[in-house]
Amino acid sequence: MRQSVAIVTGAAGDIGRAIARRLGEDHDVVLLADIDSGAAEKAVQALGDGKRFVPVACDVTDAESAGKLAVTAGEHGIVRTLVNNAGAARAVSLHDTTPDIWRMDNALNLEAAFLCFRAVEDMLKESRGSVINIASVNGMNVFGHPAYSVAKAGLLHLTRLIAVEYGKFGIRSNAVAPGTVRTQAWEVRAAANPEVFEEARRWYPLQRIVNPEDVANAVHFLAGPLAAAITGVCLPVDCGLTAGQAELARTFSQSNHY
Repeated sequence: MRQSVAIVTGAAGDIGRAIARRLGEDHDVVLLADIDSGAAEKAVQALGDGKRFVPVACDVTDAESAGKLAVTAGEHGIVRTLVNNAGAARAVSLHDTTPDIWRMDNALNLEAAFLCFRAVEDMLKESRGSVINIASVNGMNVFGHPAYSVAKAGLLHLTRLIAVEYGKFGIRSNAVAPGTVRTQAWEVRAAANPEVFEEARRWYPLQRIVNPEDVANAVHFLAGPLAAAITGVCLPVDCGLTAGQAELARTFSQSNHY
């Protein structure tokens, strides 16, 4: 019997590493794909199992590199789960978004997911596997970072396209949309502004922000048998942000305008 393989792109970061760790519980091999091969190797060392977790250098915005990732996956077994996690945001405002930033953000946050899916689709057909795209609340509402946000909105539509067109092959396709996630990038912001987490927390009904393990748990659920009848959906993991912003609700209630 061939080994089950999971691929996690952008796996050297906090979210990708947490997802890889969780998927390692029920996959024989997890490929940690990242453009930074050294960072991917360090992530594998942190996970502590060099047989189950395998670092792979990959530029997911390049079709040839995505194809090589698929070949590597095939050498280890058959892909059962693809997690398109690689992503980044650049310019905060539309005014500051240059044509190059627009293209780069769309290439990494949207086109890369298409390239990776097409590279492994035959194995996913064979395994009747699952695709999970890491989107963002930015793809659902306007929170800044326009090029990134537009790409994530497109990623949500790609998620549905795969679900509808490939459902006949048993492939499920879903998305997870995190809110603010406490990663190293946010820790850097906190070093410059110690109040940054408190300032962010007040907008979330649960009065906290997401951690990488929250995202990983959602991915693990969508990839597993308990979600066997779930496809084409976006699962927000945002501590309630998209349900309604807590700070605005408090302001409204305190105004006595009922």
